[in-house]
Amino acid sequence: MDRQDKDLAWMLQFENIAWYEDGRVDILDRRIYPIEVRKLSCHSHQEVAKAIKDMVTQSAGPYVACSMGMALAAYECRGKRESEQLAYLDEAAYRISHARPTTTWRMQKICEACISAAREALSGGISDVSEVIKEFAIEQNNKRYAGIGIAGRYLAELFPNKGAVMTQCFAETIVGIMLREARAQGKDIKLYCPETRPFFQGSRLTATVCHDMGFDVTVITDNMPAAVIKNEGIDIFTSAADVICCDGYVVNKVGTYQIAIAAKYHGVPYYVSGAPDQGHQSIDSVHIEMRNPADVLEAMGTPTANPNVKGYYPAFDITPPNLVTGVVTDQGVFDPYKLADYSAGPDDFLV
Repeated sequence: MDRQDKDLAWMLQFENIAWYEDGRVDILDRRIYPIEVRKLSCHSHQEVAKAIKDMVTQSAGPYVACSMGMALAAYECRGKRESEQLAYLDEAAYRISHARPTTTWRMQKICEACISAAREALSGGISDVSEVIKEFAIEQNNKRYAGIGIAGRYLAELFPNKGAVMTQCFAETIVGIMLREARAQGKDIKLYCPETRPFFQGSRLTATVCHDMGFDVTVITDNMPAAVIKNEGIDIFTSAADVICCDGYVVNKVGTYQIAIAAKYHGVPYYVSGAPDQGHQSIDSVHIEMRNPADVLEAMGTPTANPNVKGYYPAFDITPPNLVTGVVTDQGVFDPYKLADYSAGPDDFLV
């Protein structure tokens, strides 16, 4: 198998996202990376679910942790009767997939695929299917990277030969791949990354990946995007999404909506990358996750506000299709109002 993470930044290598080995799952703690490089070792699938809930890993990281957590769950019930193992995996799948509510549908699909691989292996007489699920997870992650690689090429083609691109939050694989493709296409671009409080995924994760990929990158605070779009001549605003509804609404890290408004006002196109979520035919089915409001009253553990005031922290916001120029997929760039033209396959939840 040709590894699709070749030439990508360190934190996008499969082993450095989440990895099952010897009865544990090691997850890169993205809450502190790159200030510290530390992996959290989970010794039960319950600990994996908690790590996902606690945002030890974010963006597409939970999808990788999900499948590796299912491998760990298989290890926990190894040697039991086939029916007992499948029942245990069903329980683990529910726990892991519901760790964060907004992405439950995709997590469920990943868990179901892992269970299908386990069922086939168990019927073939294998009593410990943990390694089977792990290898399946690696294969599927490789497939996901390949699909994103196609989307990354389409996205890079939209970049000017020389110009400035603004991102939002941490778009995981597409960031590294779009830059790899931009380099292959000879594009000379600068990146501007809003910091994305309160976990600072933009300043810590996106900016690190951009730097590691050899690109000029500038971090800005979350209240600067409109001014930067105007003053620095931003050519394109781009993000991934936690959910792309089939009716064209985009659910992404809170702050995306306001940048899309500013981009629209200044005539800057906004391209979101990802596959339309077949589990969300309309925005009405999306549940916006509310995080601990205390998180906005501090920065990386340091209090920044009066302890007697209140905080407010929706993890995501909703950008309507009229602010989206195009949805960049592995099948090309789609008008957000025409996502029905996207030919959804059984594995599109992996893109």
